[in-house]
Amino acid sequence: MTLTERDLRKLALPIVITLGLLGAAGALAWWTQDDARQAGLERNRAAEAKSRIEQRLRQFHSEELDLKTRLQALQHLQSGGILGDEKRLDWMEQLRDTQRELHLPSMKYEFAAQAPLSGNTPGGPAWFNSPLRLQLRLVHEGDLLAFLDRIQQQAKALVIVRSCKLAPPAGSTERHEIPVGLAAECELDWLTARLPGKKN
Repeated sequence: MTLTERDLRKLALPIVITLGLLGAAGALAWWTQDDARQAGLERNRAAEAKSRIEQRLRQFHSEELDLKTRLQALQHLQSGGILGDEKRLDWMEQLRDTQRELHLPSMKYEFAAQAPLSGNTPGGPAWFNSPLRLQLRLVHEGDLLAFLDRIQQQAKALVIVRSCKLAPPAGSTERHEIPVGLAAECELDWLTARLPGKKN
């Protein structure tokens, strides 16, 4: 079949319309692909922003937990009387009260001068040590444990027992004499802390 010029004229309009529709379809397909690419970029940006927000939220929660832990530690130090200046008069009164409560025959003690601990870090609490040399006359060894336990529980300081020695009391060296009680000699560290910027 041969097309005549007249047939071509009749087909010209449908061909032009078909070509126009194909061009429009191609443009629409390109525009849709560009929109999909733009949507993918937006989705990636949103995912990155969400990831950054989640990271900040995790960091905030971590810092919040750290602050809560530090606050609890600070409150524990304050409630235990550990934070602040040494309370030497209170400590001496507590030693005498504990001796009376436990009915210990005798007690001698001597606090050395307070000194800063080595290893204090800048920006953190400054720790100080007030060493104590303690001599007790005991009825039995359980008295020493009870005495030290009460002091550690009730002192307005962090009390660390460095050493304790038990021995028969001095002057009971004769063979026929039965020693009554025990003598104890202990070294203790009474620790207090001060916040940065606090002076004596």
